Amino acid sequence: MKVIHKKNTITSSKQKLGRQKRKVKRLSAAFIAPSFLGVLAFFFLPFLVVIVYSVVDNPVSMNFVGLDNFARILKNAAFLRAVRNTLHFSVIAVPLAVGLSLLLALVLQWKIPLRSQFRTFFLSPMMVPVASVVLVWQVLFDYNGAVNQWLAFLGVENKVDWLKSSQGIFVIVILFLWKNLGYNMILFMAALSNIPRDLIEVAVLEKASQFQIFWHIKLRYMTSTLLFVTIMSLINSFKVFREVYLLTGDNPTDWIYMLQHYMNNMFRKLNYQNLSAAAILMSLFMIVVIGILFLIENYFGKDVEG
Repeated sequence: MKVIHKKNTITSSKQKLGRQKRKVKRLSAAFIAPSFLGVLAFFFLPFLVVIVYSVVDNPVSMNFVGLDNFARILKNAAFLRAVRNTLHFSVIAVPLAVGLSLLLALVLQWKIPLRSQFRTFFLSPMMVPVASVVLVWQVLFDYNGAVNQWLAFLGVENKVDWLKSSQGIFVIVILFLWKNLGYNMILFMAALSNIPRDLIEVAVLEKASQFQIFWHIKLRYMTSTLLFVTIMSLINSFKVFREVYLLTGDNPTDWIYMLQHYMNNMFRKLNYQNLSAAAILMSLFMIVVIGILFLIENYFGKDVEG
């Protein structure tokens, strides 16, 4: 009888535990459902719509045309110019954003005077509205702006129309760096603070140089943060349209005509098929680049993870 009673007790406990697990699963599903529905409604379904629009002639007749839309925009001069300018900007801005923010984080690790003030200075752009920043940039880089006045004071006679010449890309790069360096710097400072101090102390005792400590210890432990900062900087470089739009309007010069300018113009013309094809090509490019970055991070960071 005792054995039967014990079996019944064990069975009852298992059933009770099973009911509790099912209850937890139902509650978890109820809490996750709003987020899941939001992602489905605002991300997944629109992405499917974009894929459909990219392979039809227009959203009304919906005639399937295969890859014709992709072939057409790859021959479009405005699209190619936008791609070239966007890649040119990203090649310049992303390495500078990553390298300078890492350098600032390393410098602020040292016990230098006014370290807190420097940190606040580089973080302050994150709290300033973009429209206000753009207004300052317009005052600085206008044809009759402050920068040209300073250059004239230094003896440079020829004025530069910064926002309407090939130098416009460097104005946007400076604005991009000023806006993003502080955030990247904080991420690197957090990564540096998590490096085991005993490894650095052992390296110092072994007479390792500061460069060797940085290259073989600090950089290895920062690979995941370096990957994240690079990806975020790359994504932000493709979103620089907002700043360019506020600086120059709908139709900037050919030098700073970005990919999102092309997409914005296609949207205003209701040319959804070209817009969708361009968006998918940009997404594929980002997926390939981010995949390569993950492979690099996995190669250089595997010994640290192990």
